[in-house]
Amino acid sequence: MNVSTAEFRRVAARIADLAADYLDDLGQRPIVPAISGAELDRLLSGKCPEDGLGERALEALEGVVQHSRAQNGRFLGYVLGSGEPVAAAADLLASALNQNVTAWRSAPAAITVERAVVSWLAQAIGCEGFRGSLMGGGSMANLAGLAMAREAKAAANASGYRGGLVYASEEVHMSIPKAVALLGIGRDHLRLVPADSRQRMRVDLLDRAISEDRAAGLVPIAVVASAGTVATGAVDPLAEISEVARRHGAWLHVDGAYGALAAIAAPERLGSLALADSLSLDPHKWLYQPVDVGCLLYRDAEAARRAFSATGDYVRTTTSDPVEGFAFFEESPELSRRFRALKLWLSLRYHGLSAFREAIRADLRHADALAERVASEPKLELLTRGELSAVCFRYLGDPELPQGDRDAVNESLLAAVDRAGRVYLSNARVGGRFALRACFTNHRTSDRDVDAVVDEVLRAGAAVSR
Repeated sequence: MNVSTAEFRRVAARIADLAADYLDDLGQRPIVPAISGAELDRLLSGKCPEDGLGERALEALEGVVQHSRAQNGRFLGYVLGSGEPVAAAADLLASALNQNVTAWRSAPAAITVERAVVSWLAQAIGCEGFRGSLMGGGSMANLAGLAMAREAKAAANASGYRGGLVYASEEVHMSIPKAVALLGIGRDHLRLVPADSRQRMRVDLLDRAISEDRAAGLVPIAVVASAGTVATGAVDPLAEISEVARRHGAWLHVDGAYGALAAIAAPERLGSLALADSLSLDPHKWLYQPVDVGCLLYRDAEAARRAFSATGDYVRTTTSDPVEGFAFFEESPELSRRFRALKLWLSLRYHGLSAFREAIRADLRHADALAERVASEPKLELLTRGELSAVCFRYLGDPELPQGDRDAVNESLLAAVDRAGRVYLSNARVGGRFALRACFTNHRTSDRDVDAVVDEVLRAGAAVSR
């Protein structure tokens, strides 16, 4: 399977040219490829070749590019970063270096780069002094944060789980119920606290729930606060929640996968993230990095070691040097880890933190502009404009339509907008109503792209109504 250096240069050059061509006309590409699932299976699946195709294998990459969703400035679905190109180039080098980022002795440069990047992220969002590691995304970081909470408040690694509760808003991300299930805490031990009219956790009801559970002899393990709910971008009141958690002896984990990195540009929208015991954030969202790179930050490295350290003799480090003896696997659930930090390290060095700060501010301005445009359109209804960059709205249609029918109209409208391929939105439910959702975490979005959202929705709404 060896290839010559000359052959590798040819392969890499063809792939780089293909990527550059894709980026060059990204703004003109339809966001949704016009192909069915069955057709795409026929094009890209089939039997694995017994004999290698050599460089002819690259020809199929055209089909992969052509039939991928184009994340241009009008891709506003989910909470998904837009793929910064310098970082993408760094990913090729990371794969060629093939460093297994377990411990300093295995990957000295990679370990040094990742520890630097984690420190940069912590400082940038006001959590200086926090430690942490890079992970696949917010779901894994939330799982690891709650594993730390469980071991700190209801130690289970040695003898198994002995009971306790986790509290979160009813608007919490799906990764939290999944985490409590995977950790053996159980979904029945997750208390979902009602949210207020701005989709933020009700602190008074949180306090009441924990007080009642403690009076019944139950143990509060953790409170999960959201720094940006996935549906609306709501930010839970962190200071008040922190005070409740501390008073009841519970760990505070902040799910900041969506919004924590907005603290780089607008810290006043989030409150003090440094109140957390652990915190998730996703550079592949609001630092525009290629998927995947998430991060878990925590204030106490010893708590991470209590949760994750289980060193076999075959990986035991043999030096007490604080740098050369460092091992991520003593503070993380992972052993084998790819060199995720390289793309983020290079991207930040290439552009500078100020460029990312300005891009985040532009996203926030674009969200404000869309909310204003929606509010000014008689045929549209603004449902919510949270603290971050998500805007939820809908098409009103016939004012006599019952609620259920209006939901159906908007669901059909969303499918039509996305199928047309000029704008891509996702959906949410706000106050029981089906909503169109635009989320701005895209460094390519322009003012014209914002206007295109309303134009496309009105066009599709007229067609669906007919």
